[in-house]
Amino acid sequence: METAKKPLILIVDDTPQNIQVLGNILYDKGYNIGISSSGTQALQSVKTKAPDLILLDIQMPGMNGFEVCKMLKADPKTKEIPVIFLTAATELEKVLHGFEIGAVDYITKPFNVPELLARVATHIELKLAREKLTEINATKDKFFSIIAHDLKNPANAFKYLLQQTINNYSNFSSKEIYENLVELHEASGNLYNLLENLLLWSKSQRGVLAFNPENINLKSVINKKVTNCNPAAKNKNIIIKSSISDDLNVFADMMMLNIVIINLLSNAIKFTGSNGEIKVEAKTNDKFIEISIKDNGVGINKADISKLFEIDSNISTMGTNKEEGSGLGLILCKEFIVQNGGSIKVESEINKGSTFIFTVPIMPLL
Repeated sequence: METAKKPLILIVDDTPQNIQVLGNILYDKGYNIGISSSGTQALQSVKTKAPDLILLDIQMPGMNGFEVCKMLKADPKTKEIPVIFLTAATELEKVLHGFEIGAVDYITKPFNVPELLARVATHIELKLAREKLTEINATKDKFFSIIAHDLKNPANAFKYLLQQTINNYSNFSSKEIYENLVELHEASGNLYNLLENLLLWSKSQRGVLAFNPENINLKSVINKKVTNCNPAAKNKNIIIKSSISDDLNVFADMMMLNIVIINLLSNAIKFTGSNGEIKVEAKTNDKFIEISIKDNGVGINKADISKLFEIDSNISTMGTNKEEGSGLGLILCKEFIVQNGGSIKVESEINKGSTFIFTVPIMPLL
């Protein structure tokens, strides 16, 4: 399970005593601490790992705090990191300039511990609130995008096929009627799957989706999902091979595990051409079972791999038979896998295929 991460605070000061005092105070309050003794070192540090807050001394040799702050605020990757200036009581006239270039607050030396902790806590909370708001807005945008586009398309396809069948019923041969019914069935299946994912995702976002982990035989679940996906695979002459051992058991929520497997199998079928092959394998990896679903399909661009599970991305690619998707399935997969205490990753090469690898715990995680 995911645990709340400790906020990381970067202390930038050329005086070791100040760093030690601040570090001890903040560490005792549960913060992770990073230290830099110069502006140049601080700028390099934030590139390696972005902190949640920077405590920045104004007076430093070489590059002073104002120059560091300007460079941080000029970079789109670091401009949202809140900066609190550390200033001597005699330098208060410089505080206004600090605000003008993007600082959110200041703390005077010598440090007043209650004031220091209150100001730090306030700006950490504000940053986390801004991040949460950004995530909520991204979720809202994704939701409306699916309703406006991804849900509309299969609904229109269903409506068009039905209208065409009704208008031409007397002129259609039984074969043509049958072919239209097959397409209608496929369109209704796509629409149902999208609605199911949308409803589950909505419940997940609102925190009302039940989580009931239990001991599950992995082979039994995989075999059932492979059977469910076989009709779609046969339409493209795709073979699904599963080699799961009988004795592999996982501790997971059954409904969530089913959704993950069906989505990953459906994606593999979608992006694999005719006469392709999909392999489902599993192995024990420490306290987890590692499950892989591998296809020999079209593959994924390296630039897109990191965006596949991001709510604010719009990675939605047509399948090899022009199958449409919303990208919601993979987002849902990640949420459910993480909720069950596992992780997911992708390995892919263009025109050679993709492998989605996810882990599920064998026993309850402590």
